[in-house]
Amino acid sequence: MTSILFNKVKLGNIHLNNRVGLAPMTRTSATSEGSATDQMVSYYSKFASGGFGLIITEGTYTDKKYSQGYLNQPGIVDDDQVQAWKKVTDAVHKEGGKVIVQLMHAGALSQGNRFTKETLAPSEVQPKGEQMKFYGGEGTFSVPKEATKEDITEVIQGFVEASKRAKTAGFDGIEIHGANGYILDQFLTDYTNQRIDEYGGSTENRVRLLVEVSKAVREAVGQDYTVGIRISQGKVNDFYHKWADKEKDAEIIFGQLGKVGLDYIHVTEYEAWQPAFSEGEGTKATDSAFGEGGPTFAALAKKYGKLPVIANGNLHEPEKAKQIIEDGDADMVTIGRGALANGDWVNKVKEGKSLEEFVPEKVLSPNAKIKDFEA
Repeated sequence: MTSILFNKVKLGNIHLNNRVGLAPMTRTSATSEGSATDQMVSYYSKFASGGFGLIITEGTYTDKKYSQGYLNQPGIVDDDQVQAWKKVTDAVHKEGGKVIVQLMHAGALSQGNRFTKETLAPSEVQPKGEQMKFYGGEGTFSVPKEATKEDITEVIQGFVEASKRAKTAGFDGIEIHGANGYILDQFLTDYTNQRIDEYGGSTENRVRLLVEVSKAVREAVGQDYTVGIRISQGKVNDFYHKWADKEKDAEIIFGQLGKVGLDYIHVTEYEAWQPAFSEGEGTKATDSAFGEGGPTFAALAKKYGKLPVIANGNLHEPEKAKQIIEDGDADMVTIGRGALANGDWVNKVKEGKSLEEFVPEKVLSPNAKIKDFEA
């Protein structure tokens, strides 16, 4: 009944054995210097041996200035980090999987950066909400510094250099983190971007940095290396945010991103299991994008981006994962909580075996470090 999930698919230059990937889930299990550990090697390789056709890593910082978001977050900013990641990519490849690194600049939402205590954003706007305790934060976010043109150039260059290192580390591709309230999404979001230059104001201007990063990365890695981008409406500090102009915004944002040489768009929704939610809250990949009974967010990405789409958000039930692909809204799905409870989710579903229930308290309590029970 779920055989469509196990059809092969191509993302850019990557040939995948199935349409199920591991969702990127930011963890804090790297060394204090930001290098991947043996525990991380085991963590990612187990998902590959469990049948996941694609592994997308946790958010990985891109420069030695403002990009790091959390203490013990991995980076890809120097040779030591590249060599540590190479152990991960080798292990995943040994198990027959493919692995993409997610490149992330936290911007104003940084709550642990070993390089600076100052944060960077499009504008001096204090982020909503409070820092996440399970990522080591406490209290309100600080008011960020408004990015100068030089800062913006450095942000772009950080993504470029990190992308080059990703190739050296053996990754099969990269995913630009343009979602969840981090810096690229801060530029995209109307209330966090109060700029009056070419990066602020209209939706066309606010998507400009995402377009420039995508173009620069594509030029840096060449045409044959897989490059995607992750997009969301909700954020880690503002779960229910929706784009103000709704489908008009979707047409502009996805339309622009569809023209810059990307190989896929990865869209995500916020799920009810996350600690800030009450039971039954959250949004799903199968929900209407704007809560009005219209198309899903994934469908809008597909319609206007005209690229392969990966959908994420409450798709751990096999029938839901199957349905969003059969409906044509997405070409692939990524699984988060289902994967944490079942490191062999793909193999179990393929073999018709029952799945273990996800218990959030075991994953994000007292922190977001990798727990031995996972995978």
